[in-house]
Amino acid sequence: MATLFPLETLDPARFDAPRILKKLASSSRRLAELKGVAASIPNQSILINTLGLQEAKDSSAIENIVTTHDELFKDDVDPEAFANPAAKEVLRYRQALRVGFEQVRSTGLLTSNHIIEIQRELERNNAGFRKLPGTALKDGAGRTVYTPPQEPEEIVALMRDLERFMNDPAVFDVDPLIKMALMHHQFESIHPFYDGNGRTGRILNVLYLVKEGLLDIPVLYLSQHIVQNKGDYYRLLQTVRDEDTWEEWVLYMLEAVEVTAQQTIQTVQAIHGALMDYKHRIRDEHKFYSQDLINNLFTHPYTKIDFVQRDLNVSRLTATRYLDALAASGFVEKQKIGRSNYYVNLALTRILLSQGE
Repeated sequence: MATLFPLETLDPARFDAPRILKKLASSSRRLAELKGVAASIPNQSILINTLGLQEAKDSSAIENIVTTHDELFKDDVDPEAFANPAAKEVLRYRQALRVGFEQVRSTGLLTSNHIIEIQRELERNNAGFRKLPGTALKDGAGRTVYTPPQEPEEIVALMRDLERFMNDPAVFDVDPLIKMALMHHQFESIHPFYDGNGRTGRILNVLYLVKEGLLDIPVLYLSQHIVQNKGDYYRLLQTVRDEDTWEEWVLYMLEAVEVTAQQTIQTVQAIHGALMDYKHRIRDEHKFYSQDLINNLFTHPYTKIDFVQRDLNVSRLTATRYLDALAASGFVEKQKIGRSNYYVNLALTRILLSQGE
């Protein structure tokens, strides 16, 4: 079992290497650009909801929890009607992300108690930090490659150190993007929970960036990059433990930030373009146009009569009339599943599908 030390025992000067500083500069620029582009969407819940779904899907796929966009969107619109266990587990990820975002926004902190609440929302249990030994990480052949701390007291102490590292800038004076890379590795190495460590750790990445003011809302999700470079991700996690290759790990994470920020900028711009197109055309073609209607159509890839009733404060008959008119005009596609009708935002789902499968 490798001994874990608090991150502040590292020498910050290690990360002043020219290649790290060069990558840090380019990834920071791209992240700042994403922050500005995200602000172009007036209703921020649109991005939190739609991009949060995409991240939930990709992050869960790393843990072999696989679902399709269609299953996910259906379960999002009507969780009672669809009994897809994988989709429900993915949607819990998005809810856990929301819980964490509200905590960071209200307190300005990222604490151990917040992390426990995020994991509780993910796993729907109250187990908290591990209290029993026996947890080990294995490779694809079933060989143990790493044994995390086993004693409950050590786990609590290491998480206390990590909490201080995340919240006290004086503890370790490096750029927040480097700190994010370091804290992600440390959290995954502590492996404090029985289940949900990987997904909780990936939620912490974006929440830390929000806490540090590098983003206003959680829209930078690294899971798709990790899915596409999964072998490197696990290899580098382990070589840090075996060979102290922190610099290579930091470079990997900075590259993930830069690539993901660029992809997310393109997605947000596409959503903004589709939203403005719908806004202008619906306003020209239909007297019932309202900003609340646009918000509804772009917050839910699949919407339904109940949602329009609630969001626009209209009768069921009126909501049905609006959606059927939009379907006739080609803005949404009406689908009947069981006894219910769903209305698919064609432009939005096209954008989201192009980012995934």
